[in-house]
Amino acid sequence: MGNRDLEREGGTKSRNGTYPPPTANYVENSGLQWTSWLVPMIVVTNVAMFIVIMFVNNCPSNINNFGRGRQCVARFLGKLSFQPLQDNPLFEPSSSTLEKLGALEWDKVVNEHQGWRLFTCIWLHAGVVHLLANMLSLVFIGIRLEQQFGFFRVGIIYLLSGIGGIVLSCLFIQHSISVGAFGALFGLLVAMLSELLTNWTIYTNKAAALFTLIIIIAINLAVGLLPHVDNYAHIGGFMSGFLLGFVLLLRPQFGWLERQHLPAEARLKSKFKVYQYVLLLIASILLIVGFTVGLVMLFRGVKANEHCSWCRYLSCLRTSRWRCENN
Repeated sequence: MGNRDLEREGGTKSRNGTYPPPTANYVENSGLQWTSWLVPMIVVTNVAMFIVIMFVNNCPSNINNFGRGRQCVARFLGKLSFQPLQDNPLFEPSSSTLEKLGALEWDKVVNEHQGWRLFTCIWLHAGVVHLLANMLSLVFIGIRLEQQFGFFRVGIIYLLSGIGGIVLSCLFIQHSISVGAFGALFGLLVAMLSELLTNWTIYTNKAAALFTLIIIIAINLAVGLLPHVDNYAHIGGFMSGFLLGFVLLLRPQFGWLERQHLPAEARLKSKFKVYQYVLLLIASILLIVGFTVGLVMLFRGVKANEHCSWCRYLSCLRTSRWRCENN
């Protein structure tokens, strides 16, 4: 996304015939722009959690288990040093440490009834590279959304999209652990798309914004076809965030905020348009049904990949250059 505001690329218009740049002027007209504190707090929490993970990992204490020639990376950090690069190039803790601190693992969720892992795994990261990629994406996407819609709605989208991605991932992948907030981040990104669609009539240059968002989302889904990338989490976050955007990111139709300055016969009678209410209702039903069915299937131990032979191609596209171990 970078620092571009997709919805500000357009003309201006006011009451005498031109619309304002959609997002910025809408907030200006309402007299309210939220201060972003939740997204920075999430970043700080994730960084702090990663430091705790590395402290618990304590690479130097396991040096005798690495085998000949293997050493901790950045040994000057002491207990915070990283696992040998031969194990993983992401500057990461061990898999056993992640599992101990709450990584997602199908067997523990289903057979040992540790449902809390659906929440905790969102706050864990597989290494410094993984952490930086997630947090930079969160800053670029999340701060703008929080300024426009407030911490409560953005927080709900982040958490529910993260859990939605994890649930779908757990239904299809049973033989490896999973950590990270890619589902939550993808949910925020896709919520921008549904926000644009449900508030379509108040925006200008919306075709360009729609095209740009679709390209960015498509690229992220395509990256998920590479091995070792959990595209099920992307897809689960996509579906959750897309529906949540229709429920939580509605804007009043143009002219609603200025209605008190208009004569009674010229005032709008409804805050939202009919199609916005219809989309909200459909999205709410799909969310409730989707989360209910997904969680019931998960805790009943259903292995979705046994009932959908072609679904494996959604997460990893097998080629002559790489193998898809989880598929």
